[in-house]
Amino acid sequence: MATVCPVAPLHHGDNTSRLKITSVKTLAESSNLTSIPSGYTFSASTSDDQAVHSGHDDSIPVIDFSLFSSSNPDRRSKVVSDLAKACRDWGFFMVINHGVPESQMKAMFDMLTGFFDLTEEEKREFEGKHVLDPIRCGTSFNASVDKVFFWRDFLKVRVHPKFHSPTKPEGFSDVSAEYSGAVRKLVRGLLKGISESLGLEPGYIDEEMNMESSLQILTANLYPPCPQPELAMGMPPHSDHGLLTILMQNGIGGLQVHHGGKWVKIDPIPNAFLVNTGDHLEIMSNGKYKSVLHRAVVNNKATRISISVSNGPSADTVVIPAEQLVDGKNNRAMYIGMKYKDYLELQQSSVLDGKSGLDRVKK
Repeated sequence: MATVCPVAPLHHGDNTSRLKITSVKTLAESSNLTSIPSGYTFSASTSDDQAVHSGHDDSIPVIDFSLFSSSNPDRRSKVVSDLAKACRDWGFFMVINHGVPESQMKAMFDMLTGFFDLTEEEKREFEGKHVLDPIRCGTSFNASVDKVFFWRDFLKVRVHPKFHSPTKPEGFSDVSAEYSGAVRKLVRGLLKGISESLGLEPGYIDEEMNMESSLQILTANLYPPCPQPELAMGMPPHSDHGLLTILMQNGIGGLQVHHGGKWVKIDPIPNAFLVNTGDHLEIMSNGKYKSVLHRAVVNNKATRISISVSNGPSADTVVIPAEQLVDGKNNRAMYIGMKYKDYLELQQSSVLDGKSGLDRVKK
């Protein structure tokens, strides 16, 4: 059977109807694929952009979530201080003893592996038409505007405040409801610590961001083996919308975080969650905690699956800097207000490019 090759993305001015783009999984499984199609060539050379491992003197922060409930005030104070340093210096950290059972994490991986193993026709049922549709699967980031395709298939599901789920594979709904609920509990606990670390009341972010109605999106990313990984990109450098993103992966590396002017390879502790600060935490903290640039690279040997859960304020919340962190002299508000759903639509409808979404709300 002939391989269906992707077509180059059309520009907005094109009136020609788009051809159907195959998934990267189908492309990668083609027996005669020895090089990537030109539409996936991200860079001719990455020799000047090589990633490094974090050093012992500047290692990736690890936060022990169980210490937030410690009866020892010194231990609790220490973990709040550690969290502040992680948000300020890295915008990224690992969380251990987070309370989400390993069995739940594995069940979520199994379900999403099952989803990506569905036929192209079955997955097409969940394509979605709009970037804010509650269930959407596809390839690249936004294939209608991407100038270069990314070596990535995805599934995005809105799981809160209204829960959605694909109907296949069987059992997906129960597993994702349980998993996303556990992650939501973890996030609200972390946000209390972050509030305290900013000198705010513990419940400040939870209340001001209306986290009871938090817009939570579960995203699964599939990065199949790529015959020319040095030319392709799984996801380009970008920051995330929302407050915190919680991520886990299947043991295959590929996540890199920009820190200290370099790209740092992330090798997570088994069963730990990877957490990064989002654009709306940067806005709310008036720039004290920056959202972090990160990217996903691919390899030619093994399939990487990552599962991220973005946790934002409610869709209608207008996010502005906390008034306690703003004064008329040295700490003026650095960002204008925008409804979260409007920001999300703006970012998801555009070419993914660094922190370009955040740049649009800077004063």
